[in-house]
Amino acid sequence: MRDRSGISGDQTSEAAMAGSTTPKETSAIRQETARELSKVFGLNAAGLDWPRAILFLDAALVPLMVFWAIGHEQYLLSALFGLLLAALDDPGGSYGHRAARVAVFAAAGAGLTAWAFGIGGAAWGWLVLSGAAVTLAAGLAVAFGTRRFVTALLLNIWFIVALALSFQFHQHARPTSHVWAQVLAWSGGAALWLAVTFAGWLIRGREDRPQPVAELPGDTARQPLTGPMAAFALIRAAAVAAACALAFGLDLSYGYWIPIATVIAMKPSLEQTTLIAAQRLTGALLGAAAASLLILLPAAVTGTELFAVTRGLEVVALVLLAHAVAIRFWNYALYCAAVAAGVLTLASLPHRGDYAVEGYRVLWTACGVAIGLGLMLLASRLAGHDDEKP
Repeated sequence: MRDRSGISGDQTSEAAMAGSTTPKETSAIRQETARELSKVFGLNAAGLDWPRAILFLDAALVPLMVFWAIGHEQYLLSALFGLLLAALDDPGGSYGHRAARVAVFAAAGAGLTAWAFGIGGAAWGWLVLSGAAVTLAAGLAVAFGTRRFVTALLLNIWFIVALALSFQFHQHARPTSHVWAQVLAWSGGAALWLAVTFAGWLIRGREDRPQPVAELPGDTARQPLTGPMAAFALIRAAAVAAACALAFGLDLSYGYWIPIATVIAMKPSLEQTTLIAAQRLTGALLGAAAASLLILLPAAVTGTELFAVTRGLEVVALVLLAHAVAIRFWNYALYCAAVAAGVLTLASLPHRGDYAVEGYRVLWTACGVAIGLGLMLLASRLAGHDDEKP
């Protein structure tokens, strides 16, 4: 039977079927999606470490209470990063060796802190150039061994976060931020970790202790810097430069979320698996979404209610970071989500917004994750070309 257009009913139905999926195909797509999600959110029961998280939380309460008492919470994030990254870089062994290593790490971090907060009010090109230079140096550090590469990546992440914070502070009259105070806060956080380890060393009879985060690589053997590795380091630097140019060059409202989301989401090395890269991207999106919801809470309150909500959110951010310490090797996607939520919440509290700006935060996070996704695709192509070589 034909309609007025001359097309039969059978032909119409065939065309409709050709443009849509069958129930069997839909079921296969759902099963594939569920399988991929199960990989991204797969749990490793042996990787859960609550004692480590409690240790970090107990230590982190010290700078929290100090800055509450003196009324300078704008320096809290520097102190927390100093504490957390010093703990991650602690190599274990004799206390003298540990103290020397952490002291060198703290000095390097203090220098980067001074650099980042010192140029926050400079022309945006200097911020872009600085972010790209530090990221490139961190990427090339892989030639000096896996352990030094991890150390460089930790400092790289902090530098980008500090750069974003610095730019934000220079965009607002209140609260004020002093470079020397940010450096002191970072150094104080690292020194606090040394004090904690010194107390533990005395309590345990001055014996050598293992590396606090044993899962992190300790290999310091040098390796040749291949072409694809150098190219990937350049691509990472270009990705950070693009994120910084968007955020600082265009002077976007809350644009500092772009470089933070990018550095959390992007793949750190060419050898990292696609699954881990996908977990980083997923975690960055989830964490930013959680932070956006949390930052909405103080938007409609004032006076004592605002004070109480802000202090409460600082505690929530601290708990999120403690959870990140606990679940680092339990599930990488949830770890990245906890880190992103904690860092973005603390970074946004000094300058609270309103309901109208939440769309910007979500959009800038998506931009940062998109840059990370592009980096992952380029890395896959580089790895593919490397495998094809005889």
